[in-house]
Amino acid sequence: MSVDRRLVLASASPARLALLRQAGLAPEVVVSHVDESSVRAARVGEQVALLAAAKAKAVAEQESDALVVGADSLLEFRGEPMGKPADAHDARDRWQRMSGRSGVLHTGQALFDVRDGQVVSRDVAVVSTVVHFASPTPQELEAYLATGEPLAVAGAFTLDGLGAPFVRRVDGDPAAVVGLSLATLRTQLAKRGLAVTDLWRR
Repeated sequence: MSVDRRLVLASASPARLALLRQAGLAPEVVVSHVDESSVRAARVGEQVALLAAAKAKAVAEQESDALVVGADSLLEFRGEPMGKPADAHDARDRWQRMSGRSGVLHTGQALFDVRDGQVVSRDVAVVSTVVHFASPTPQELEAYLATGEPLAVAGAFTLDGLGAPFVRRVDGDPAAVVGLSLATLRTQLAKRGLAVTDLWRR
C-alpha cells in the first residue's frame, strides 16, 4: 500500500540522497543551514544526535506535512571528534595518524513527523560503526588528497567513493558510514506505523 507522505532530507549530502534513492525513496532536499559550530557535547555520539535533531527541527519548522530526516556524522579517533578536514594538510595529517588503525564513525539521524504545521513526533538515533583503515602508500595518499574528495567528508574518507580501497573493513552498518542508516530509518518509520515500502516511489 502506498502512503502519500512527503519525505524531506534536511541535508545537502549527495551520498545521503543517493542512499535513499537506491532504497527506492524519492526525498525532497531542503538544506537546514544549521550552524554546526554552535553545537557541542561531551561525547561524539551525543554531538551527532544533537546536530541531526537540530537539522531536522530547522527544516520541520518550514513544513506543513512531511517526514523530515536530519543526519550528521563524525569520526571518533582516539577520543577525538573528526568532522571535515580544514584543508589538505589537515587531511594528510589525519590519514597519517589513522593509517593501519581503527576509528568509530558515529551517525546521528532524526526523523521528525510534521502534520498540520506541528511536529507530532521526534525520533533520534545514533548508529556507531567501527572502521578499520588500511595503510595507503605515500603515493596513494597524495593521489587521494589531490582528488579533493577527503576534504568534503567527515573523517577525510569515504566508503562509497575513491577512498573505499583504503578501508580494510567495517564492523557495523556500512550505510551509516556512508551517511545514513537505512535499517534505522526503517525502524523509525515503523514506530510511526509506516513501512519503508509504503514510501517507495511508484
